Amino acid sequence: MLDVLIVGAGPIGLACALEAKKAGLTYVIIEKGCLVNSLYHYPLNMTFFSTSDRLEIGHVPFISHGPKPNRLEALEYYRRVCDANALAVRLYERVVAVRQTTSGFQVTTAKGEYAAAHVILALGFYDLPFLLGVPGENLPKVKHYYDEPHPYFRQKVVVVGAANSAVDVALETWRKGAQVTMVIREPAIRDSVKYWVRPDIENRIKEGSIQAYFESEVVEITPDAVKIQSPGLTRWIDNDFVLAMTGYQPPFDFLREAGVSFQDDEFQTPRYDPHTMETETKGLFLAGVVCGGLKTNKWFIENSRVHAEIIIKAIAQRM
Repeated sequence: MLDVLIVGAGPIGLACALEAKKAGLTYVIIEKGCLVNSLYHYPLNMTFFSTSDRLEIGHVPFISHGPKPNRLEALEYYRRVCDANALAVRLYERVVAVRQTTSGFQVTTAKGEYAAAHVILALGFYDLPFLLGVPGENLPKVKHYYDEPHPYFRQKVVVVGAANSAVDVALETWRKGAQVTMVIREPAIRDSVKYWVRPDIENRIKEGSIQAYFESEVVEITPDAVKIQSPGLTRWIDNDFVLAMTGYQPPFDFLREAGVSFQDDEFQTPRYDPHTMETETKGLFLAGVVCGGLKTNKWFIENSRVHAEIIIKAIAQRM
């Protein structure tokens, strides 16, 4: 039986493994995709908000060429952390079920079964996008993920959303030759948009380079157009691609089946002890962004790295 089984090989899952190894605990990380799978699926040219030192785990230095590291530098860093510490990571192995037993937990994956005294759920939320829920959303032209701007050169692109991702996508595709229209439910660009980007998008909208419809939403998508509902007005606009940057959500069904309970609030916040990160199911812990429920902008690598130390300290003291 393992002392600890960690679900998720993102930065916080790796941090948990580093702490478990340092404490002399037996452990393994199970990951459904590649190492730091969520970061891998970020846009190719993405630059992090934070400086590299804020993304470090296990006190391993992260050196980047610029003040803020990019996606490729982060992937290289976490690969090196994993190799340098010979972390026990099993990739491309999806966890199917986590079941509590009299002696701990039985974890079933697509490739086998594991027994563990404790389980840490260090899950991301990048796999389940919020859907628009409109006719035509299943058309090939509708994308919930964005990688690079080149495919949208000289194309009519509708970007849905008003947060950082939508703003970045709108600006980048426009600068690479796309005709961009933004559809935004709110009356303005969100206050949470990066301070150095906000003036850029507001000026592009003001000068008419990027068309924006505020207090509006997409109500239908066809192969060559998009229907938009604005206050007192419905309009059709010609369109080639819809980039729905509407955000993502945690795997709530999986969490509930594993034994996680939730507060009765609008964010579906998981219940856990902030002093140990343990859920109401004894031996089951949460780490990283999953702790915020639908409030996906509450926890980041920067402020949840400490979860690893808190959890492993609690487990080591118990054992």
